[in-house]
Amino acid sequence: MERDSRIYVAGHSGLAGSALVRALQASGYRNLLLRSHAELELRDARAVAAFFERERPEYVLVAAAKVGGILANDRFPADFIRDNLAIELNVVCEAARAGVKRLLQLGSSCIYPRDCPQPMKEEHLLTGPLESTNRPYAVAKIAGIELCWSYNRQHGTRFLAAMPTNLFGPGDHYDLETSHVLPALIRKVHEARARGERTVTVWGSGRPRREFLYSDDMAEACVFLMRLPEAAFARLAAPGAAPLINIGAGKDLSIAELAALVGEALGYASGFIYDASKPDGTPGKLLDTSRLAALGWQPRIGLREGIALAYRDFLARGAAA
Repeated sequence: MERDSRIYVAGHSGLAGSALVRALQASGYRNLLLRSHAELELRDARAVAAFFERERPEYVLVAAAKVGGILANDRFPADFIRDNLAIELNVVCEAARAGVKRLLQLGSSCIYPRDCPQPMKEEHLLTGPLESTNRPYAVAKIAGIELCWSYNRQHGTRFLAAMPTNLFGPGDHYDLETSHVLPALIRKVHEARARGERTVTVWGSGRPRREFLYSDDMAEACVFLMRLPEAAFARLAAPGAAPLINIGAGKDLSIAELAALVGEALGYASGFIYDASKPDGTPGKLLDTSRLAALGWQPRIGLREGIALAYRDFLARGAAA
């Protein structure tokens, strides 16, 4: 990408999208096409078609998605599959029609089978059943990969799907009804400490293992991929295999270990109670990131440092949901 290239970041105001904007701006990119949800409804095919026809972006990064934790996925499965399928279909198809040079679509590590070998390699896609608690969302993200692959095969596009691990960082959501586990823990621990409560209740057994990546690291990985030399990017998006690459930290820990780490970061010395009546979700979700590492990228921000930065952002925004 040239510094004056027209770059569209779909979903620029969310956790992932805002990190992409920061990373692009830090790398000297200023010709960014940004549209809020009110300005451009990505589920509206006609609106998306008009936007691409009018603005003609050269590069596209797709961070727009309907996301949430186990509770939200369980309560609103139709919303998750409908909205995510619509966004992917409209943006990818219009990007192809407009002749976009490169597209990078963000997905999720939940695309891999529930009982996938650890760490999860790109070739493990579609080798087993999905986790039931977020299957509609996962199916939509798998469809997005297939959509990119199909356009690469039939139309010679350069569309790539990147699968980040669990993200956290500035701009995260802390609503206990819809948030993911790490921001939920930050809010629970913060409120328990403020009220002088001696315990915090955590969903599930505490045994499942998860991997976490600071959002700015994810964004830098995406910019790194979009700036690869043509030959290297073409190999990733070659029609012979799914155009898929993992983005992760390379380390995981149990939910119980995560809770203790959040407690330590927030100065909460009390304990945690685990509600085993609530679902655990997938037993493990550690990504194999050797393909990305071989290209020359590694994360910079460790989990302990990242939690401290996320908590600072939480406080700066008024500790609100």
